[in-house]
Amino acid sequence: MRLHYTLRVTLTLLLALGAAALCVALRTPLPWMIGPLVVTAMASMAGAPTESWAPLRNGGQWVIGAALGLYFTPQVMALVASLWWAILLAIAWALMLGVSFAAVLYRLHAPRLAGVAPDAMRATAFFAGAVGGASEMTLLAERVGARTDLVAAAHSLRLMVVVLVIPFGLQASGLTGVDVTSPGPRIVHPSGLLALGVCTVAGALLMQRLGRANPWFMGSLVVAMGFTMAGITLSAIPVALSNAAQLVIGVSLGVRFTSGFLHTAPRWLASVALGTLVMMGLCAGFAWLLSLGTGLHPVTLLLGTSPGGITEMSITAKVLQLGVPVVTAFQVCRLVAVLLLANPLWHWLRARRARDAAR
Repeated sequence: MRLHYTLRVTLTLLLALGAAALCVALRTPLPWMIGPLVVTAMASMAGAPTESWAPLRNGGQWVIGAALGLYFTPQVMALVASLWWAILLAIAWALMLGVSFAAVLYRLHAPRLAGVAPDAMRATAFFAGAVGGASEMTLLAERVGARTDLVAAAHSLRLMVVVLVIPFGLQASGLTGVDVTSPGPRIVHPSGLLALGVCTVAGALLMQRLGRANPWFMGSLVVAMGFTMAGITLSAIPVALSNAAQLVIGVSLGVRFTSGFLHTAPRWLASVALGTLVMMGLCAGFAWLLSLGTGLHPVTLLLGTSPGGITEMSITAKVLQLGVPVVTAFQVCRLVAVLLLANPLWHWLRARRARDAAR
């Protein structure tokens, strides 16, 4: 069984590598993530025995976290700190967007999913609509009796749509490299890279022990940020290592799309896909309004407020040179806020509905 599992992981990685090489040749945006994501998802839905190894996924998030942390120089941190009010507005926007999308999902699907109790259906719609991490929202949904399969499917599809539409849209419109931030160190020092690796792994393991969300990304990011903010330059991250990290992250996203995925309430999936497109359009308008007050490029703020995942949107900003620290800061703060507020907000809304019904 162990040999069979290893073979599946190896073949999946080889398939992903071939797709990445093809995307590089075709000059698609984010070739090292989008290629593996698309080919793995297609193979998985076709019934192929694809497999993602959790330590590789964790390693990919660790590398990306460390690479992004190198952008946070003292000057950049001063800029981010000055945007505190915009970040708070973005958090409020994300919560409002999630609640509104949940209301639409409930209204559309409560009559059709007759086998689901009304309270469970409301919980399913709420946590499926929340703009938060897929695994965390699914876990919270499970605790309140929601349909976790629908919640997980909604977040997987939303992420897929965002990761495909935004990079291709930005490349087609020529909006890449319009908000370049100094990338920090450019030279790889083997001893410094080793030291950076050891310290960031320690940070990731600490975050994991504390039970924090995305520990391998967040722990690595925080440690690398600490070194950069202190003016300590250890090493750059090798390009090949960054590409490999994007590949394994793409694979980990692609394997979520199992052979039964398309049979999971097709109308539910269709409404999630359409709703995601609408949310991206609304986020583009919100980003433009924020740009008027901050002076930042609207595209940077689009990535910072879009309904995508923190790792994927940060990678997009890094590869397309679009205000990496600002995007990362917005996404990190939103992730933390949604994780902290989603469950209390659900119970508050539920209690309010109960009070209204009792009147």
